[in-house]
Amino acid sequence: MEERLRAYGAEFLGTAWMVAIGTGSVAMNASHLVVCLSFGIAVTVAILVLRSVSGAHINPAVSTAFVVSGHLPRDRWFGYVLAQLLGGFLGSLAVLMMFSANHVAPTVLASHVSLVEGAGIEVLITALLMASIYIIVALKDGSTLAVALWVGATVAALAWVAGPLTGASMNPARTLGPNLLSGEGMVLYYAVTTVLGAWLAALGRTRLRPT
Repeated sequence: MEERLRAYGAEFLGTAWMVAIGTGSVAMNASHLVVCLSFGIAVTVAILVLRSVSGAHINPAVSTAFVVSGHLPRDRWFGYVLAQLLGGFLGSLAVLMMFSANHVAPTVLASHVSLVEGAGIEVLITALLMASIYIIVALKDGSTLAVALWVGATVAALAWVAGPLTGASMNPARTLGPNLLSGEGMVLYYAVTTVLGAWLAALGRTRLRPT
């Protein structure tokens, strides 16, 4: 039980850190490049520090996919997801306290992107993120540094491409706090599309490598 609680605590802190750093860079009016790098670096640091404790998923979509592919026990899914959502909300609340509700960086669609197009983009980029995680874990599972750099770079690259279109959520916990605190809504929309993308990647992984 103690080991399980430590894992939940690590997911809580890691997700809070990621959301606070990433959305905090938006609040400080950083350039698109800096925002992408902020999210990528925050993910990299979280993995480096916390992977040995919890795996450093810091993303309910990732944890859901890992349950599907057998990397995470089913009885830990709820604890992981709850810790991540609460951590993400805390990270966003910290940004709100330092700035204002107008600076919490909600995840939103660009005006020229339809709901269907946005859903397709979020499903695609989350599937690519999850696929990249499966690839690096298969190749370099024993090297936390390699995993951290790879996943962080992937997050930054996907955010660079899709950020101007959909906000590049890829993570329900990244969207929950900012969108609730800003009154933007669309929390369920981003939750469904990101989890679906990760689930598709997990399904593909189990088909290609069933054991």
